[in-house]
Amino acid sequence: MTRAESYRLLVADVYELAGVSRGSSEQIAAEQGQTVARWHVMSVLSDQAFTVPAIARRLGLTRQSVQRVADELVDEGVVKRSGNPDHQRSPLLALTTEGREMLRKIVAASDADRSQRLARAGVTVAELDAARETLGKLLSVL
Repeated sequence: MTRAESYRLLVADVYELAGVSRGSSEQIAAEQGQTVARWHVMSVLSDQAFTVPAIARRLGLTRQSVQRVADELVDEGVVKRSGNPDHQRSPLLALTTEGREMLRKIVAASDADRSQRLARAGVTVAELDAARETLGKLLSVL
């Protein structure tokens, strides 16, 4: 098998893994009354405040789709808006205390689920790290 063929198969496997992972992530998020889209936005905001366009860039999504999710999270009191000294019309978004707790619960449930599945599969931390290293090399040149 050539490198190109192996690469194509790896990418197909990564897409399949991402799809299966998204499905189980939707279930985990739903148990907390959220969606994966909301979880992703909350995750971006876990360390600092960002604008909607900045969140969209980090997630590789359109500004409009992130704006809709952000508005829902603000309406629920999970995210708050604050003034942005760099751009008056693009407020900064940050997690509220409720939002931090919601994200903590989702991540804890996800970690427990993933740990259990990885143990069943017999996948080690070293194997995961090696896979990440390989993907990192590919990402750096693509």
